[in-house]
Amino acid sequence: MIPDYHLHSSFSDDCDTDIYDMIRKAASLGMSSFCITDHYDKDYPVHPEDSCTFDLDIPRYLSEMQQVKHTVSNDFDLKIGIELGVMPETADTLAGFGKKYPELDFIIASSHIVCMEDPYYPSFYEGRTEKEAYRSYFEAILENVSNFHDFDVYGHLDYCLRYGPNKAKCFNINDYLDIFEAVFQKIIPDGKGIEVNTGSLYRGLDFPHPHRKILELYKEMGGEILTLGSDSHDINHIGYAFPETAERLKETGFRFYCTYEKRKPLFHTL
Repeated sequence: MIPDYHLHSSFSDDCDTDIYDMIRKAASLGMSSFCITDHYDKDYPVHPEDSCTFDLDIPRYLSEMQQVKHTVSNDFDLKIGIELGVMPETADTLAGFGKKYPELDFIIASSHIVCMEDPYYPSFYEGRTEKEAYRSYFEAILENVSNFHDFDVYGHLDYCLRYGPNKAKCFNINDYLDIFEAVFQKIIPDGKGIEVNTGSLYRGLDFPHPHRKILELYKEMGGEILTLGSDSHDINHIGYAFPETAERLKETGFRFYCTYEKRKPLFHTL
């Protein structure tokens, strides 16, 4: 079973799942390893509908994950990662994050906030067309990768398609081709990859993030580094639809997926 490289435990502000329960579930699926990637979104704006801050006591998180890693080391290879929420306003202050925490095996950079709004909430789409809202989201990703480089893969590149009023029904890559080309021109030569996130499949979409057309563009432009993640916040979605997703990736022309150790990618045949 391909290791899951996007998972949340009780350290994430929106999750209360026990890490040991996650390991037991993953092992029952045939995984011998996964990477925990709990949320840290610096300066996340608290929404009136929610109390989540997506802050993280990073020293405590790393210490407890190291303890878990030691406890299960003979049976399960726990990798320690983080999902780092990046926005243009915090890109500079997050520079050097990985050097500060060398215990990390893996860093996902993700866009959750654009102009202090989360596309998760309907208010992000008010007063503009879906196309305009999506474009602002993708432009923020381009700004992030232009100014922030301390990550390994960029997460759920089209996260906004999960939550837009019509989700992906009106999505056409040609409307944003200039942005995605510029993003990949930044990250591919820099040795960064993207994640294939199956969380979309149990949230109402019929494709894993990113959309197949975005994946095809990434491949055409020379992108090879991929990780697979379920974005699971519970034990029931760990490794969700990984076998089917691996087949989709092979159909798109990819031959490998990556795992990470101390921020270095290791390639494995799909």
